[in-house]
Amino acid sequence: MLAVELIIVLLAIFLGARLGGIGIGFAGGLGVLVLAAIGVKPGTIPFDVISIIMAVIAAISAMQVAGGLDYLVDQTEKLLRRNPKYITILAPIVTYLLTLFAGTGNISLATLPVIAEVAKEQGIKPCRPLSTGVVAAQIGITASPISAAVVYMASVMENPAMVGEGNTVSYITLLSILLPATFLAIILMSFIISWVFNSKLSDDAIYRQRLEQGLVELRNSKERRETLPGC
Repeated sequence: MLAVELIIVLLAIFLGARLGGIGIGFAGGLGVLVLAAIGVKPGTIPFDVISIIMAVIAAISAMQVAGGLDYLVDQTEKLLRRNPKYITILAPIVTYLLTLFAGTGNISLATLPVIAEVAKEQGIKPCRPLSTGVVAAQIGITASPISAAVVYMASVMENPAMVGEGNTVSYITLLSILLPATFLAIILMSFIISWVFNSKLSDDAIYRQRLEQGLVELRNSKERRETLPGC
């Protein structure tokens, strides 16, 4: 039965990916209906998780309206341009920290264009810092004290009925493990990507062809985005 349920979930995900856009939501709803039709019992509504997600979204929205998101992106650009040679290492650290303190990986998406631009200016394949940056942002969710994932995991680890008597782990203990473990993981990942894989943009045949055709344009490094007064 578990295999059938797993197949239904995977098919719903595949259908949503094929449809795209709002179709993702409809595919998810269809998957839930099919699961209910075969007798899967619904669980309790996770109000704690929903409340955390709503609070994080409200905080991020307020920060964006106030210009705080533009300010963070501007500071990120300054940091990367001061140390452009180390962008493959700095990019994942930046996206990790942004996600860690914001509780959502969406905030790191605003820094991706900056990361790509600085990488191209330094002759580094943008896919290197971009890929590590995106992965680091997702890892940051698993260590953020205010992310729904960590709060839910803490509630599970503190529940003797879930982990057994004597095996409970407190919220602080969980964070003391997650924070250093995830940070060291992205540092190790960054160094591996920097040392093992070829990051020279000049070695990419497709990039050289597009450059010769004039299809690649670099933004002037002196162009700065405007931030709202008081940011």
